[in-house]
Amino acid sequence: MGLIMRVLFMSMVLINVGGQLVENFYSSTCPHVEAMVKQAVSMKFIKTHNTLPATLRLFFHDCFIEGCDASIIIQSTTNEAEKDSPVNLSLAGDGFDTVIKAKEAVEAVCPGIVS
Repeated sequence: MGLIMRVLFMSMVLINVGGQLVENFYSSTCPHVEAMVKQAVSMKFIKTHNTLPATLRLFFHDCFIEGCDASIIIQSTTNEAEKDSPVNLSLAGDGFDTVIKAKEAVEAVCPGIVS
């Protein structure tokens, strides 16, 4: 499992190379955010082994065209969101669920701080 987690992490880092990322950005406002996300993803992986490839594919689809903006996760009542695009309909629900679980874990400790 350690190797898979490292591959997922490195893939996310490489995808974000073009952005203006700041190391330890949340160190004062939500100091344990990385650990909370890691814990949520690890727990999801233990329950469902499809979690890592589904989440990696989700990030690929979200970040490929105009950068990682999480627009793939936005729901639409009119089915006009990026998530509803024909090329994204095959994305596994496990990827979405992983992101939701991680966000819930972070929000429980640091509400309204981490996007």
